[in-house]
Amino acid sequence: MERKLGVNSHCLKGVAEADALPILKNAGFDCFFSGVYTPEAVQDLKKRADEVGIDFAFIHAPWNELCADGKRVYMNELWKHGIGHISLFNKVKTAIDSAAAADVKTVCMHLTEGWRSPLVTEIGLSRFDDIVEHAVKRGVKLAFENIYTLGALALLMERYERVPEVGFCYDNGHAHCYTETVPFLDLYGKRTLCTHIHDNFGRDKEDPMKDADYHLLPFDGNFDFADMMQKLDKYGYEGALTLEVWQQGAYGDMTPEAFAAHLFGLAKRVANAHRSMNL
Repeated sequence: MERKLGVNSHCLKGVAEADALPILKNAGFDCFFSGVYTPEAVQDLKKRADEVGIDFAFIHAPWNELCADGKRVYMNELWKHGIGHISLFNKVKTAIDSAAAADVKTVCMHLTEGWRSPLVTEIGLSRFDDIVEHAVKRGVKLAFENIYTLGALALLMERYERVPEVGFCYDNGHAHCYTETVPFLDLYGKRTLCTHIHDNFGRDKEDPMKDADYHLLPFDGNFDFADMMQKLDKYGYEGALTLEVWQQGAYGDMTPEAFAAHLFGLAKRVANAHRSMNL
């Protein structure tokens, strides 16, 4: 199965997203995703994408914010009583509105943050019900991303099982370094809407609670991309293979054009990983 190949549009060092799009297109990429979420920013990026001829695959909704008091708030607040969730909750809904207005079909979102996820609460469920209802009304699909733990994801994927607008964002790097024993694609392969693809070395053996989510380029870690591709084929995933990486470390001195070309080569290698294994 041939799939579109994509990457996050802020992957090039020192290059604004709008300026990155022609570089990514010229490297061979078919599509991209972005974390911009306000109406004006999304419309501007979508307009530029249309000019360049590259698809705007999905928006990554905000999952944290720095408050005026210096405290950083995460999606965990949506599960808690009180008003600490309001700003981030509204930003997620704004991302949905912006996607609808710009004809971007999907919004990816986090459900929790950290190893110690909050308890599931009725107030939290009601807030996610509100978000899902809003997305359905706006004609936007929601892709719930796997993060540190399974609980909230499993619960909400089951809760909205009969809602076709709700699906899964498979992040292979998170699966590898946080939840390596959870077969996400066997669970949600048929409901997968989009992907985040990168690499790492799995869960840290000396300190299992360490955040080992390094977002290395594919094949710079030890993730089994052949197995991933076999399962994506098995469950009929037709969406894009989208890298979620940045120009850093040993790649920092490359030109944007050279780095984009290197990324595209890696994306093609990921797409064909299972084929080369069977030669």
